[in-house]
Amino acid sequence: MKASAAAARDRAEPPITEVWPGQPYPRGATWDGEGVNFALFSENAEKVELCLFDSSGRHERQRITLNERTDHVWHCYLPQARPGLTYGYRVHGPYAPEHGHRFNPHKLLVDPYARELVGSLRWHDSLYGYTVGHSKADLSFDRRDSAAFVPKSCVHEPAFTWGDDRRPEVPWYEMVIYEMHVRGLTMRHPEVPPQLRGTYAGLSCGPVIQYLKRLGVTTIELMPTHSFIDDRQLVERGLRNYWGYNTLGFFAPEPRYSASGKVKEFKTMVKTLHSAGIEVILDVVYNHTCEGNELGPTLSLRGIDNASYYIVRGDARRYYDDFTGCGNTVNMEHPRALQMVMDSLRYWVEEMHVDGFRFDLASALARESGRVAHLGGFFDVIRQDPTLNRVKLIAEPWDLGHGGYQVGNFPLGWAEWNDRYRDGMRAYWKGDGGVIGEFASRLTGSSDLYGGSGKRPHASINFVTAHDGFTLHDLVSYNEKHNEANGEDNRDGSDNNLSWNCGVEGPSDDPEIQILRERQKRNLLATLLLSQGVPMLVAGDELGRTQNGNNNPYCQDNEISWFDWIPSARRNALLSFTRRLIALRRTHPTFRRRDFFQGRPLHGAGVKDLQWIKPDGTEMSDEEWGHEHARCLGTYLAGAGLGEVGKRGRPLTDDDFLVLFNAHHDDIEFVIPAIPGDPWRSLLDTRYDTGVAERRHYSTGETYTLCGRSLALLTRSAAQP
Repeated sequence: MKASAAAARDRAEPPITEVWPGQPYPRGATWDGEGVNFALFSENAEKVELCLFDSSGRHERQRITLNERTDHVWHCYLPQARPGLTYGYRVHGPYAPEHGHRFNPHKLLVDPYARELVGSLRWHDSLYGYTVGHSKADLSFDRRDSAAFVPKSCVHEPAFTWGDDRRPEVPWYEMVIYEMHVRGLTMRHPEVPPQLRGTYAGLSCGPVIQYLKRLGVTTIELMPTHSFIDDRQLVERGLRNYWGYNTLGFFAPEPRYSASGKVKEFKTMVKTLHSAGIEVILDVVYNHTCEGNELGPTLSLRGIDNASYYIVRGDARRYYDDFTGCGNTVNMEHPRALQMVMDSLRYWVEEMHVDGFRFDLASALARESGRVAHLGGFFDVIRQDPTLNRVKLIAEPWDLGHGGYQVGNFPLGWAEWNDRYRDGMRAYWKGDGGVIGEFASRLTGSSDLYGGSGKRPHASINFVTAHDGFTLHDLVSYNEKHNEANGEDNRDGSDNNLSWNCGVEGPSDDPEIQILRERQKRNLLATLLLSQGVPMLVAGDELGRTQNGNNNPYCQDNEISWFDWIPSARRNALLSFTRRLIALRRTHPTFRRRDFFQGRPLHGAGVKDLQWIKPDGTEMSDEEWGHEHARCLGTYLAGAGLGEVGKRGRPLTDDDFLVLFNAHHDDIEFVIPAIPGDPWRSLLDTRYDTGVAERRHYSTGETYTLCGRSLALLTRSAAQP
């Protein structure tokens, strides 16, 4: 009845009869309370038609030619239009792939500025600008109408009651990031109503918020929530694009994550998380779109102005310069493409109230004339922008092109995913030799990467695992990837995992192997949360989530990827251990310093702010850092050596800490070093399930039995300089 009533209403709706010139800005469809302004950039188009559809988006009701053109922006104003109107564009111009142009008015195009989408993409050969299977491939021209298979743009009503919403504005040095997937976190949550699981509303539910608060994380980093599509080859294999790095629209939230089908559900999620003191950072994909290479579909930018929005090869404009591995690269050198990205970023901050962004393959955004330019247009524009220069900016500091690996090289104001931290910690704890120097550098904030440019330790986003790769459990359970479920004969995913299965590949009933694996998890978690820099946890690692050895589950929208909430004694112990570590980090500023260690004596004392200790209790010498056999060391952290002040200007001090690391398989008797001060008290030891050590005191010259493959933390009141 509802559907038939809507259809009758659509039939009764009169056509648009008034078309005013409108304005070239803002881009997209903008409701101003009296009508809707439409504006679309296309430098090379010859004609643009605005196609209006019924409320379902299935039936085209009217076409309006945009006769006004200002600075290559086609525009009109419809005083009779209202929010909820669905639409798309048909753009006329040359179809000349050899010159970089792929206009085809038979293809309905999604507005790149659409704030809301209706319907989903259904794969069909008519979506392509060329005739699939033709002998001339993409040089052929397809005349079939694609409208029935394309999502429709929708005029958005932006009104929302934010009330007293305030961004938590967690200082960088206090952050603990939790990388998570909107759908994956709640699909199996027993306390989230079934109709809300896998949605923004599900993430807003009380039990989920309570879990995040008790865990102690300050910031969630959501995997892509911009609207995206499922790749055709995945759909044909019965799979979906689970991760979402396949963007269709940079402004519209992904509809599949909305229980209500309303954009305001996303806003409610952000507001609810803010009320709990939790920041929201979005993983954003501006480096490429879902349209792929020259053989991909024509869904939006390709049909609007291919040669302006994408980097086409100078010597063969039919093809793209692909620095992303996804078929195309967005042309950030073109001012209108750059403007689109900046408008999108500002929209998510100003209208959706998010707290920052993690930029996928960020090096691709910095390319100018094919090279990564660190002070190029993209960074210049962000740095001067009064909205964006105040939010968190995190780079994935590489792409797949020549010179794309740029860890440590992003400008001031940016933090970076530090994969050298990941690799160094994995190599050390799997027992590799000759890596203690790398281990120590990463543990103390990677000053070799960030210190020389005026950055601080928080420029390093430290992680042991991320969405792409093994989970923490799988990292200690598999030597090899097991991606057969992806349908690519296990060819996808990285072979360089620096993992160790503790003696058996995959699940094991051997109690000794189970004990060792749990201890290795605790070692890696403890190292991460006691390191200088910003720690990032992957959702589920604190509960031992497994992907059964799949290190590339980008297409696994199922139990392989979803968070498993079923409790067990082992999972509960690991969760308690993680909570305790996060609380320890929050309590003690020693583990979240704002500046790098100096490694020199404190003022008025002969004790350094940082010392590296050998198992015999003496200080490490320079030549000993290169020893291949060295796998055990300790570090002394002087509580009086912070050299920092609190929010009210008072000097900060902390307790002293002694952290002992042993990646060797044998127990080691570690001699307590001769550092003046009170006896040491054991605080944490990863040999125990919950990390709770025996409450003992240790004086200079005594030994601490450091279990094979374990970490111990000792503390005392700060030695006074």
